[in-house]
Order: sequence, then structure tokens, then C-alpha cells
Amino acid sequence: MNSKLKLGVIISGKGSNLKSLIEATQKNNFPAEIVIVIANVPNIAGIEIAEEASLPVCTINHNDFNNRELFEKEIHAVLTNARVELVCLAGFMRILTDHFIQLWLNKIINIHPSLLPSFKGLKTHERAIKSGAKFSGCTVHFVRPEMDSGPIIIQAVVPINQKDTPATLANRILIAEHKIYPRAVKLIASKRVFIKNNRVSVKDSSSTNEILINPNS
Repeated sequence: MNSKLKLGVIISGKGSNLKSLIEATQKNNFPAEIVIVIANVPNIAGIEIAEEASLPVCTINHNDFNNRELFEKEIHAVLTNARVELVCLAGFMRILTDHFIQLWLNKIINIHPSLLPSFKGLKTHERAIKSGAKFSGCTVHFVRPEMDSGPIIIQAVVPINQKDTPATLANRILIAEHKIYPRAVKLIASKRVFIKNNRVSVKDSSSTNEILINPNS
């Protein structure tokens, strides 16, 4: 009997985080599997990545619907038919309605390219550099109606270098994203993640005591 957690991944673009999830789920001991990939934009690179991995792909173009509710109703139907247990937003560039989020409460996760709750929304790297912050990073969190909020599952810290541009910082943070997104899925699939008072606790977890300093000389 297959007891792996069934994932539905929703994408809007290049699919680099989708690729990291695919690579993780292809390992024999990984406790989750991707059962459907949904794209809301036709002919994107992420679709090719899914097809190359022989994964079922469904394109649901948001422009084909008169409102978000009808668009999300179709997404919900596809996820339900595929028996999805956890929805992974991976570069999905649409805001979900409160109704949809409540239907999948604590079963939708997202990855955001900043250390939430700092720098919610768009242009995170540009804003982090402009602020003078010495660190940025990325966050995997459960989705809530308020944008880029919700219980934080895992984060990775990335230093901001003096010569960084938004593009160079984005490239380094993306490497960190590819590491922590599969790790977050594995924690959930292993039933180690618990939510209480809008905070995540992870069973049998360990933390680093290392102090990061930037600049360090």
C-alpha cells in the first residue's frame, strides 16, 4: 500500500521549485509524491519540467474564467480528483480567495523569497537591499487569507553582500529555496509538523546555535 503524502503543485512560471520537489520525490525514501501539476499559464517552462518527469499536468488558464471563484472551483475539482493531500504553491502568481484557502486550510503551503514577516509581497530583493539589511532569505509557510502570512514552517538565511543586485541576491536565495521547500514537505509528510496558536512546532527538530555575522571581517 502506498502511504506517501499526495502533493499537488501549482505553478505560473519557470518551475525551478517544482524541479526541486520532483528531484526530492524521486528518492525512494521520500515520504511524498507529486500526483498532479497545475499551471495557470499555458506554455511555460514549468509544464515542460513536469512532462519530462512524466507527471500529470493540467493547464487551467485564469483568463478563461469570468471571476476568481470559477477559476478556483476548477482548481479545487482537479486537486480533489487527484486525491491531493497537500497543495504546494511554487511560483504561483495569483492571490487565492479566502474561500479556497478555508477549503484547504493547513493543507496549502507556499515559499516566499524573504524572511517573513519582513518584505511581504513583490520586489523582495530590491526592497531588502534598499533597506540596508545585512541578511535576507526565504520562508516556507502555511497559507492564510492575508498575503504572505501564516505559520512559518522553515526558513533559510542568506547574507546580503555589499555589491549585491536584486538579481544576484535572487539567484543565491533561489538555491536556498530549492533546499528548504523539499525539507518542509518532508517534515509535513513525516507528520512532524504541528500548528498551535498560529505557530508551527516540529517534533524532534534540532536548531543551530551558530551566530551569523555580516560583514564578518
